[in-house]
Amino acid sequence: MAAYLVLVLAALSRCLPHWMHTASYGLTAVGAGMLFFGSRLQARSRWQAIAAVLAMAATDYYLTVYVYSFPFAISSYALTWVWYAALVLFASAFLRSSRTTVRVTAAAIFSATGFFLWNNGTVWLGSHMYPHTLAGLGTCYAMGLPFYRNDLACTLLLSGALFGLPVLVREMNEILHRIGSNGSRPI
Repeated sequence: MAAYLVLVLAALSRCLPHWMHTASYGLTAVGAGMLFFGSRLQARSRWQAIAAVLAMAATDYYLTVYVYSFPFAISSYALTWVWYAALVLFASAFLRSSRTTVRVTAAAIFSATGFFLWNNGTVWLGSHMYPHTLAGLGTCYAMGLPFYRNDLACTLLLSGALFGLPVLVREMNEILHRIGSNGSRPI
C-alpha cells in the first residue's frame, strides 16, 4: 500500500508546482517514487509496473493538454513511458531483495542520469529543436544540465528518505523494545 501512496505522490509532485503557479525546475519525486514503487513489486508483476507507467502517462496528458495547452500525441511520449517501465523493472530487479545505502544511491544516480541521457537523446532525435548533428546533440544535453542537476539532487534526497525512514523506524522500535524488555526507563 505504501508503494502506491508513493506512486501517487510522485505523480502529484509533477503537477503541484503548476497548481501553485511556480516553476518545478526538475524537482519532482518521480525518480525516487518509481524506484521505491519498483522495489516493492511482487516478482514478475508486470501489471504493477503498468500501473506506474499509467500514473506518469496521466500526468503527461494533464500537463500537456491542460497546463501547456498543447495537443497530446502518444508518439511524443512513448519513449519516455518506455523509460518509466524500464526504471520500475530495474528497481524491481536491483532493489527488491537488497536495499543497502550503496544500492539505493547507485539506483538514484542511475535513475536521474539515465533519464537525462534517454530523454534529451529522444528530444534531439525526435524533434527539430536542435540540429541533427553532433553539435546539436551536445547543445541539447547542455540545455538539460540544470534540470539534470536538480533531478539528481532531488532523486538522491528523496530516495534516501523513502528507503531510509522505514529502516530508521524499525531500528527505533527495536531499541524501544529492548529498553522496555530490560525494565529500564528511557532517558
